[in-house]
Amino acid sequence: MQKLTPFLMFHDQLDEALNFYLSVFPNSKIIGDAQRGPDGKIMSATFEIEGQQLMAFNGGPHFSFSEAFSIMVSCKDQREVDELWKKFTADGGEESMCGWLKDKFGVSWQIIPERLMELLSDPDPERAQRATQAMLQMRKIDVAALEKAAADA
Repeated sequence: MQKLTPFLMFHDQLDEALNFYLSVFPNSKIIGDAQRGPDGKIMSATFEIEGQQLMAFNGGPHFSFSEAFSIMVSCKDQREVDELWKKFTADGGEESMCGWLKDKFGVSWQIIPERLMELLSDPDPERAQRATQAMLQMRKIDVAALEKAAADA
């Protein structure tokens, strides 16, 4: 068991959320047995996405998700960014700024290409600043536009 585990509390959509997350990430699974309530619906479960364990619970309408907590997904390329962005914003997901979005359950995600982090930490501070300014105007991160902005002097 990992020392720190994010814990997500859903209103009453844990079954749907688990099915969604496991469909989005091929390298994901429920760990052990999910606990079910008297109605047969999943009440709590531990699951894993890309090696990261999370726990989830159907806890009623007492709490809601906010951008104060997000899950960052490091993407290898623009294709992966585009694919995840499309899946997470479908069926009620919401775009935000700078690579952030909320899925249809209200969980915030950062869909971040590895190239963004490279450009933001460029040893040339002017290139890094131009990439930063371009990123601040984006919703979904566009690697080609970032590279163009960083290169434009």
